[in-house]
Amino acid sequence: MMTFVLVVHLLLALGLIGVILLQRSEGGALGIGGGGGGGLFTSRGQANLLTRTTAILATCFIGTSIILAILAGGYSKPRSILDQPSSSAPAQPSRPAVPLSQ
Repeated sequence: MMTFVLVVHLLLALGLIGVILLQRSEGGALGIGGGGGGGLFTSRGQANLLTRTTAILATCFIGTSIILAILAGGYSKPRSILDQPSSSAPAQPSRPAVPLSQ
């Protein structure tokens, strides 16, 4: 189960990276999908589609993150020192040696 969720999580991460890189950049730095019109979508329609896709992928990514955290929490149960059985009684401290005068 954890392996399946982890694979889905990684695919969502790759999808998020791809969709974010396709979005038009405000500063013109990294946007791959910017440019002239004449495509399948108008620039506003494309922006709305990419924004919604990013939001859906991000929500699914956060969901798989929470699921992975819950699944991983089952493997490491917190233990208290007080709950563990004692194997031996604590050692008695030795008395300090008193120097004998001669």
